[in-house]
Amino acid sequence: MRIDLVTIFPGIVEPPLGDGIVNRAREAGLVDIRVHDLRAFTDDRHRTVDDAPFGGGPGMVMKAEPFFRAFDALWPEGKGRRDAVVLLTPRGRRFDQEAARRLAGLDRLMLLCGRYEGIDERVAERLATEELSLGDFVLTGGEVAALAVVEATVRLLPGALGDEESAEADSFETGLLDWPHYTRPATARGHGVPEILLSGDHGRIRRWRRREALRATRERRPDLLRTARLSAEDETLLREIEHDAGAGRPGGLDKTTTVLHK
Repeated sequence: MRIDLVTIFPGIVEPPLGDGIVNRAREAGLVDIRVHDLRAFTDDRHRTVDDAPFGGGPGMVMKAEPFFRAFDALWPEGKGRRDAVVLLTPRGRRFDQEAARRLAGLDRLMLLCGRYEGIDERVAERLATEELSLGDFVLTGGEVAALAVVEATVRLLPGALGDEESAEADSFETGLLDWPHYTRPATARGHGVPEILLSGDHGRIRRWRRREALRATRERRPDLLRTARLSAEDETLLREIEHDAGAGRPGGLDKTTTVLHK
């Protein structure tokens, strides 16, 4: 996969791309990520990328032509069926795990980072294939959003993670939030781990994890339950969780979940 990231601040995005899973994927040849300075595609000696908005108003607007020139130079053959040009903007569709999976299936991805009051609308109309947003808040520019899109997408490429099952168990992959995780030592600062995780009973551990994932989703993101793929066992577990919540049991822990303490 090839990813082109267009920004006026390459120094913001280049360092994070040189570490972690994204960098390992680059070194393994799974993804080719290129960062481009938008100012390189201007035609004046001041390398101007913005101007005052038509109609007046505060702030500056990023000019359309530098983005068009960047696209023409980087993808001279144009867009293919498995290519996308994404504009990062607060008004875009909210980026989620489903979008990350879709982007991970592309051959080429171009990410356009805006600044100031925004980008000339003709870029969205004539160049971008879609607009994406991280959420209902405003950032100074699109660079942080672009980095989030890159990481979420690259980690889904086959071979990017050391354990492919790791991605399958992530939050949102099953439609639910993830369950709690613990590691050694069994007691930390006087606090233990659920005894069931030390039992060696894989069936009970699987059921506990699914129950805790359902509980976390019910408490923190109940909206996800409306679209999650729930089995008959899930429905049973949810009834147990609701019963425990009604009985005032803290954390929704059931009788199989004794917590070990020092």
